[in-house]
Amino acid sequence: MIERGGGKIINICSMMSELGRDSVSAYAAAKGGLKMLTKNMATEWAKFNIQTNGIGPGYFATSQTAPIRVDGHPFNDFIISRTPAARWGEPDDLAGAAIFLASKASDFVNGHILYVDGGILATIGKPSNEN
Repeated sequence: MIERGGGKIINICSMMSELGRDSVSAYAAAKGGLKMLTKNMATEWAKFNIQTNGIGPGYFATSQTAPIRVDGHPFNDFIISRTPAARWGEPDDLAGAAIFLASKASDFVNGHILYVDGGILATIGKPSNEN
């Protein structure tokens, strides 16, 4: 990228880059480290016109989460009730963030983690008995 005069690096971070949750200590530590690596890479390589940013997905509907994304499952109910968008993310929800960070539109965006999380990091959540 230096030889070409610039480029884009997009790291896949996580909401766990910002907060913790019971039973995911190793994952949160790795994603928190990746967040700081992203920021450090941005400071080191910006002078070469290399933008280093990250995408931080929230909870997404994937084959891995399928067993817990059923009505009545406690974790599904927790995610739906605590996410302002009141749903799990769909893989297509990440496309716009990736396109933006890979495009010229983000040429002056560097060291940023773009959270695609339905608003869950913006709030402490609403109790499940609120509408």
